[in-house]
Amino acid sequence: MPRCPWAITEPSLTYHDQEWGVPVHDDRKLFEFLILEGAQAGLSWTTILKKRENYRKAFDGFRAEKIARYGARDVKRLLGDAGIVRNRLKIAATIQNAKAFLAVRKEFDSFDAYLWRFVGGKPKQNRWRRMAQLPARTTESDAMSRDLVKRGFKFVGSTICYALMQATGMVNDHLVSCPRHRELLADE
Repeated sequence: MPRCPWAITEPSLTYHDQEWGVPVHDDRKLFEFLILEGAQAGLSWTTILKKRENYRKAFDGFRAEKIARYGARDVKRLLGDAGIVRNRLKIAATIQNAKAFLAVRKEFDSFDAYLWRFVGGKPKQNRWRRMAQLPARTTESDAMSRDLVKRGFKFVGSTICYALMQATGMVNDHLVSCPRHRELLADE
């Protein structure tokens, strides 16, 4: 199968074939991707994919209600967990982001409704032929980043927001030569 060229080995192959670019509307899953994309800053996505199950365990299944109540003991536990990225700033950001997530969800009824408004509620269908054409950020990811920061979120720069948009299907950035591009168009 002529996949997007970044999907070469596991776990990237499975992620590409089953998740990347598939529209996500579940609040907990969107929160998980937000946290994982922030954790990835400065690292490879493959590194994060390999640690994903450890993240789910370490952060209580990404239940924001629970994470928002984490204290010093939880931070110490997480800093000692070799299964995740042990970066104090990223751990603190996860706790802060859980609090901000709960506030956004309360205001907009769902995190899904809030995030998807940045793309008008439906996936943006791109038609890239080469990986070099894919942007690192867009006006939509710039707007999302600015608004998230204003609401108290951390590790949500425009590039991270665009990666979130790609991962959760807000944009279809599979190359047109990749069968997943057509499959995701058909799912719309």
